[in-house]
Amino acid sequence: MTQLANKIAIITGAGGGFGEGIAEAYVREGARVVVADIQGEAALRVAAALGPRATPFTVDVSDGARVRALVEHCARTFGTPDIVVNNAGTTHKNQPMLDVDEATFDRVFNVNVKSIYHMTQAVLPRMRQAGRGVILNIGSTAGIRPRPGLSWYNASKGAVNILSKSMAVELGPEKIRVNVVCPVMGATGLFELFMGAPDTPQNRAKFVATIPLGRFCEPRDVAAACVFLGSDAAEFFTGVEFAVDGGRTI
Repeated sequence: MTQLANKIAIITGAGGGFGEGIAEAYVREGARVVVADIQGEAALRVAAALGPRATPFTVDVSDGARVRALVEHCARTFGTPDIVVNNAGTTHKNQPMLDVDEATFDRVFNVNVKSIYHMTQAVLPRMRQAGRGVILNIGSTAGIRPRPGLSWYNASKGAVNILSKSMAVELGPEKIRVNVVCPVMGATGLFELFMGAPDTPQNRAKFVATIPLGRFCEPRDVAAACVFLGSDAAEFFTGVEFAVDGGRTI
């Protein structure tokens, strides 16, 4: 039996990386999915590969009007979303904190943190009307055990982590669950920015050495956590800071 049968989900940043992996797993487990991404062609590619249970939508998650349009598109196409995965994210280059300009700082917080504000404003009234809902925020081990050179990014993910717990406490009585999934670094499109160095075997080895299980996080790892936390099997899980990190934060 599929774990997400008849569920409707919105996944942001689903045009590649972790988000694409989550979308693939959700459709495989029976969900209907809105594949949302700032890169419209990427969203279209992923949705086309997933078939009729997926629909693409182009969105900059830092734009409240576009996020509202995304939720409306989901409602018109499939119905009220049961699950929202706030996966879209960005970072600044690994560098001294004073070298990050204000525009980059603002972009990191707008995409990583304010996007959750926009999504919550848009989707929560619908979830309240339905009497249920699951919100999964993709945080990071950076918000638990920060790496040097990523201070402002670390701060944004720390905000996501604690915001998720606060949302869980506030929304729990309404049967709306909120959890945060915290991956360690993966070989995604942001990889070189996280390292702040060329993507070479030697540099990869330095980072892998900090992960006890000896490899980077892969989309299937994050997807597995999101499938479980989005399923009815996780009905008593809320406010969980779910580290998908191979032991990095121990």
